[in-house]
Amino acid sequence: MSGASSPVEVAGPRAVIVKSAAGDPRPNLVDYDAARAGFDWAAESARLDRAGTGLVNIAHEAVTRWAASERAEHPALRLLGTGGTNATVTYRELDRLSNRFAAMLTASGIQRGDSVFVALPRTLSLYVAALGIWKAGAVFSPLFTAFGPEPVRQRLQIGEAAAIVTTPRLYRRRVEPIRAEVPTLRSVLCVQVDGDPPEGTVDADALAAAMADSAVMADTGPDDPAIVHFTSGTTGRPKGALHVHGAVVAHRSTAEQALDLHPDDVFWCTADPGWVTGTSYGIIAPLSLGVTVVVDEGDFDAQRWYGVLADERVSVWYTAPTAIRMMMRLGAEAARAVELPSLRFIASVGEPLAADAVSWGVDAFGLPIHDNWWQTETGGIMVANYASQPIRPGSMGRPVPGIDTALLAMTDAGDVELDEEDRPRVLTGDGVEGMLAIRVGWPSMFRTYLGEEARYRSCFVGDEGQWYVSGDIVSRDAEGYLWFVSRADDVIKSAGHLIGPFEVESALTEHPAVAAAGVFGKPDAIAGAVVKAVVVLRDGHEPSDDLRRELLGHARRKLGPAVAPREIDFAASLPLTRSGKIMRRLLRARELGLAEGDLSMLEPTT
Repeated sequence: MSGASSPVEVAGPRAVIVKSAAGDPRPNLVDYDAARAGFDWAAESARLDRAGTGLVNIAHEAVTRWAASERAEHPALRLLGTGGTNATVTYRELDRLSNRFAAMLTASGIQRGDSVFVALPRTLSLYVAALGIWKAGAVFSPLFTAFGPEPVRQRLQIGEAAAIVTTPRLYRRRVEPIRAEVPTLRSVLCVQVDGDPPEGTVDADALAAAMADSAVMADTGPDDPAIVHFTSGTTGRPKGALHVHGAVVAHRSTAEQALDLHPDDVFWCTADPGWVTGTSYGIIAPLSLGVTVVVDEGDFDAQRWYGVLADERVSVWYTAPTAIRMMMRLGAEAARAVELPSLRFIASVGEPLAADAVSWGVDAFGLPIHDNWWQTETGGIMVANYASQPIRPGSMGRPVPGIDTALLAMTDAGDVELDEEDRPRVLTGDGVEGMLAIRVGWPSMFRTYLGEEARYRSCFVGDEGQWYVSGDIVSRDAEGYLWFVSRADDVIKSAGHLIGPFEVESALTEHPAVAAAGVFGKPDAIAGAVVKAVVVLRDGHEPSDDLRRELLGHARRKLGPAVAPREIDFAASLPLTRSGKIMRRLLRARELGLAEGDLSMLEPTT
């Protein structure tokens, strides 16, 4: 169990969990309203190491500043290898290794602004490469190692890749088959080479080892390109969201506020750096605060994860709803059997965290799980539940200091409603539901979609594009908490009712037999669409007509007949993205008998 005192549940129209801070470090954000009222991004920027010089480089803030300070020998990374080989790397050593990597890139012909892709497992090489790329002034573009050749080709082409850093094995499987189709790709830099590198590639480790340890740091500014993250496109083409070096201001600020990171924390972000969370909060944010970061090379295994939390004395844990649901299937007893005296804060991101998962954290760890919300395009956490503030299970939380949100009125088609002068109507009052928008101006906001400027501009509305439109429909309660309803393009319109799939999924997962649920709209000649659910059962429960009727009745009681599913199927698993989001579009495609290649026939989703 965690060493923190147990939270207290308070009954109300929407349950509230109040977390006791006894025994914890003083929360970074104590008074939410005062923090918002007094927040200023310029003041946050002034906290950077080179404030006032006009220079900002993510790698400088993440490692070089600490290597030149009293924290030089503080552990930066605790590396847990799949073969049982573990290692600790200090800030001084990480700075030295990334200096060499940056010098190697420059010697290999990589120039400032060049796009360097990285396809590596969660090993030291990945972190050294990312930091070295930023030091060289190039642009870091992470790839999932599970991608096949085709998605790799698409991203390399869109990003006009100058180089890719990968292993010999991944090169042969992912890059070599499509290399001739990427004419901009000048260099393939292999790490972890055993013997000779593949033909047409170079041994990057050997080249870097021959470089000097001396400091390397490009004179980048806050608006210079630093990162490209790819996110799913509505027509199958990935979108390359460009972020800048100045984003580090938001990364470190939100990690203090929303994740409550303190300098002596041991932090574990389970996200792969191929996903934006794994870069923003697995690399940049914790290192820019001088925190020790746990890096686990292995895939998910609940029992082993409990061992990591215990053995590494993790104090702040940032994970995803998918992992939490998998742990829930083992029961709270498995968590309670592990001594976790250091664990004091748990957060989740990737998709909405159902209320039962938040409360399960209390049962399993003695700690609630704090949901937060953001997107690839926002670059950092925008909405969160905080260490010192009450949690409303099922809620996204409230906007972080420095972030202004609004709910915009929508048309029946699910678009933002605009007047004759293309201005949106901002909804006021409690209990309203609309499109979540964020006032532009935060440092980690994406700056374009590569090669798709018109598509980028379409993400903004209002005078001079003052609102970024998220595509998520949410509601807001009297206390300012936001509640996810659905993606705008996931809304099910049934007999005149607009139904958010997440609301139905949450109700179904409250049933003790249901581990997970996916909901979509099944075409219907009369209603337009009816709600259909696919559920995954918990261990000890078997599909049956009786259970199907029981679940249908449970949902009708929870949601009412207009919202509850009309049909339920059972499945062993749900189709998920790498970040753990339910692929409702694929569920609908299966219902219609479409092959995955026919998905363009469906209404687009993000």
